[in-house]
Amino acid sequence: MDTVRTRTADETAGLRREQRGWYFYDWACSVYSTSVVTVFLGPYLTAVAERAADADGYVHPLGVPVRAGSFFAYSVSLSVIVAVVVMPLVGGVADRTGRKKPLLAAAAYTGAAATTGMFFLDGDRYLLGGALLVVANAAQSVGMMLYNSYLPQIAPPEERDAVSSRGWAFGYAAGSTVLVANLVLYSAHDSFGLTETAAVRICLASAGLWWGAFTLVPLRRLRDRRVRVERGAAPGPRQLAATVRDMRRHPLTLAFLLAYLIYNDGIQTVITQASVYGSQELGLGQSTLIVAVLLVQVLAVAGALAMGRLARAHGAQRTILGSLVAWTVTLAAGYFLPAKAPVFFFVLAAGIGLVLGGSQALSRSLFSHLVPPGKEAEYFSAYEMSDRGMSWLGPLLFGVTYQLTGSYRSAIISLVAFFVIGFALLARVPVRRAIAEAGNPVPEKI
Repeated sequence: MDTVRTRTADETAGLRREQRGWYFYDWACSVYSTSVVTVFLGPYLTAVAERAADADGYVHPLGVPVRAGSFFAYSVSLSVIVAVVVMPLVGGVADRTGRKKPLLAAAAYTGAAATTGMFFLDGDRYLLGGALLVVANAAQSVGMMLYNSYLPQIAPPEERDAVSSRGWAFGYAAGSTVLVANLVLYSAHDSFGLTETAAVRICLASAGLWWGAFTLVPLRRLRDRRVRVERGAAPGPRQLAATVRDMRRHPLTLAFLLAYLIYNDGIQTVITQASVYGSQELGLGQSTLIVAVLLVQVLAVAGALAMGRLARAHGAQRTILGSLVAWTVTLAAGYFLPAKAPVFFFVLAAGIGLVLGGSQALSRSLFSHLVPPGKEAEYFSAYEMSDRGMSWLGPLLFGVTYQLTGSYRSAIISLVAFFVIGFALLARVPVRRAIAEAGNPVPEKI
């Protein structure tokens, strides 16, 4: 009996060590999302493309005429296509070999190197910027897919909500920390003897260095596991189709993924369009919008941890449903915000921050219960594509609503549809039966 207890204690200590290492990958790579994608790269790469543009405002990558103002958006779209192709292939290899860690290292350091290389994005080198963005974005998607697929292996079912929430909290904490430092450097670049361009390039490169440095922690602490799985299609062009066919054997898992795709589309659209709403409809300045981004990042830490505790008491599904109600209320409040009133916009940002981290963290942990053992990476490739590659309907609805009404208020309130439909679909998923049918133990609270 003593031997059993000692072995159990050792295994528990090993899982705790892995969990702490796992948190640090979110700490490492979230800085890229916050500082590079959300704040600095879009405006900067657009300015670089404009310097390279012809008299009509076009650049010509590979001979194709592209408006300079659209180059960043097209680069992001291309990175999504690359990620959608690569993720199922890497996921299949990861599940069949059990060697996730070398693949995670390859994805992380490819992305970190591309991001650090943005230091050389100067003058009219828009093609360099586009290429680095495609590589970094695709590498981040692949890395996050592998990172997420560790969750079912390092956390018992009853701990998964809390572990996932802490991971998101680590990511938002890192994003806030580095963004504050970057904004100090950018705002006071003259005091540091730097041009504005040089300050932006340093901010971009620093995210890559941060990503690479802190990735060492999970690579030291996570361990590979060999899992016996059914032999399916060899990794290759047919891997995605094979994964989809396998998922059709688990219709309740697909039902959850559909609900997540819809409400997450709403979440992603709010994140990307809130600054447009603030600047164009509410007449707020850039400094106000940057402070709002910081506020979202800081409060998302508290929100993720608080919703993790709520899930322990009430279950992840109910807590996510509650967060979708909160999203709906927040958007409704945003519709009535007065213009030129930064304080009210900060209140809206606080509401978004408090539900943002928890919604995402609990969705990840709930999905992890619905994944058949041994197929974590393959299934999380589909989840990551839902997260990053399928969020196009929300921006389309936002744009079409604005085009038809000429009102950003109508456009922002139209996004309520995603949370209402997502709520209805998620509420219909019998998650206990879905977990059992996936071949996993059912937690007491879910």
